[in-house]
Amino acid sequence: MPVDDLARSDVVTATEETPVSELGQAMADETVGSVVIVDDETPVGIVTDRDLALRCVAEESDTSDKTAENVMTEDLETIERNAGFYEAVDRMSDNGIRRLPVTDESGELVGILTSDDLTTILADEQQGLSSVIEAQRAPYDE
Repeated sequence: MPVDDLARSDVVTATEETPVSELGQAMADETVGSVVIVDDETPVGIVTDRDLALRCVAEESDTSDKTAENVMTEDLETIERNAGFYEAVDRMSDNGIRRLPVTDESGELVGILTSDDLTTILADEQQGLSSVIEAQRAPYDE
């Protein structure tokens, strides 16, 4: 199954100049755990709720002048929309990440795939398989 069929297209984005306070507010407003940082439509970084906790709160630093550029993860892993499910899982596992921005052939952001999304998809598939097994199983003697 291609990543394009699994990814969410409603990605919360910001620029490198976006203040940290706005990033946190966007996450709260949109009920997401990350904001993809873009230059035009090309993803250049990501700020997660964990980034804010570790790079702002834990350091007890003044965030009034901090922007996305100061706290984002820059070595961003992405995946092309035509890649498969297993490639996405491998990339997330190999890099220890929970969020994977999805790009088109020209490198522009078109979606995001999260570990929560993958877990939900797998649970749905397991439920479907379970229903098939139950329908074919002989009843238990009572």
